[in-house]
Amino acid sequence: MPPRRRSVLFAQLSIAAPGGGQTSILDELKRVILSGDAPPNTPIPPNDVAEVFGVSAIPVRESLKTLIGEGLVDHRPNLGYTVAQLTSAELREMYIVREVLETAALATAVELATDEDHRRAILANDLLEQSITANDSRAYHRHSREFHMSLTRPSRMKRLVHMLEAAWNITEPVQPMVHVAGSDRETLHSDHRHMLEAFLDRDATALLDIAQYHHGRLNTVISSISSDTGLLAEPRHPTAD
Repeated sequence: MPPRRRSVLFAQLSIAAPGGGQTSILDELKRVILSGDAPPNTPIPPNDVAEVFGVSAIPVRESLKTLIGEGLVDHRPNLGYTVAQLTSAELREMYIVREVLETAALATAVELATDEDHRRAILANDLLEQSITANDSRAYHRHSREFHMSLTRPSRMKRLVHMLEAAWNITEPVQPMVHVAGSDRETLHSDHRHMLEAFLDRDATALLDIAQYHHGRLNTVISSISSDTGLLAEPRHPTAD
């Protein structure tokens, strides 16, 4: 029998000190999954993870249960735990959820935004500009999220923003912006510039119009991600009664 391949997850784990509690295990597993360093369908063997952390399997399994509830981990009988894998339809669905939540926050965010909120949005856009110039797709993906959140957090709608963050997390293992054409990233970023201008001008109508157009374009780009990458699952068929 050939030796079992070690999950790529382990190369990404950073253990400050062995024997950490469940919270530190949960935080570290979540960090690796959200970074995209453990792609969808990556195995997460609890006993091996426990050995790395120097703990029993119990806090690892509890952490994995939490991550299942957050949509970041899957568990299938006889196959074990893996980083959650969306189908193409599910990925598009999550982008629709993100659009609805973001749209609900933007008008209020424009009204309540402070000078400090404006500064953060400008900085987020500057970082996006740098990632475009450097053709750094991973940085673009990361800073794109921060840009969108910089426009919605000023709404002070904490529960809504929390739901938006949670919806965004579900798509993070795919790292969608890493896998689209550079020309598509540049086109999407042209929308970001216009969104920032409207945000700084406190023009809610213009911002909502641009955001709607941006999300429509974004949904088209997301649909172009091929299942051949191995990042997306095959379509799920309903179980027969």
